[in-house]
Amino acid sequence: MYDELTAGDIRKMQEEIEYRKLVVRPQALEEVKSARAHGDLSENFEYHAAKKVKNQNESRIRYLEKMIRTARVISEESAEDEVGINNTVTVEFTDDGSVETYRIVTTVRGNSLENLISNESPLGKALLGKKEGQTAHVQVNDTVGYDVKILKLEKTEDEAGDKIREF
Repeated sequence: MYDELTAGDIRKMQEEIEYRKLVVRPQALEEVKSARAHGDLSENFEYHAAKKVKNQNESRIRYLEKMIRTARVISEESAEDEVGINNTVTVEFTDDGSVETYRIVTTVRGNSLENLISNESPLGKALLGKKEGQTAHVQVNDTVGYDVKILKLEKTEDEAGDKIREF
């Protein structure tokens, strides 16, 4: 299965890769080299810690490159009155009347603690393409579902501050 990414997601990933290659990698290599000079490697905690940081950086670079290589690029465009990627939506949960505001993003930027809801989550799927005032049914699994009413839709631009989630 391919991840659905926007052109903005890919641009941010490429920027992170470049930063990790040009800034983090040389620092990590220098730290490994410096720690190696302290002597016996079997008991050298600084050396093992520096190697771990270097390896984590390389792993992150490979992960991001693979994500870009295998991505299915999707559009951020949506009709002016329809919910789309990077839009902010205020919804009312019809079962209890609670109101929440979410921003619909791609999976790599999803963060439920910051109300960034993935377009591939049950709520994100249900909201995409809906209009203000409509009710959307969110099917969580075969037996559980709920309804939300779209109270407000705000078109928001892709924000540079959004981070690509680390796994």
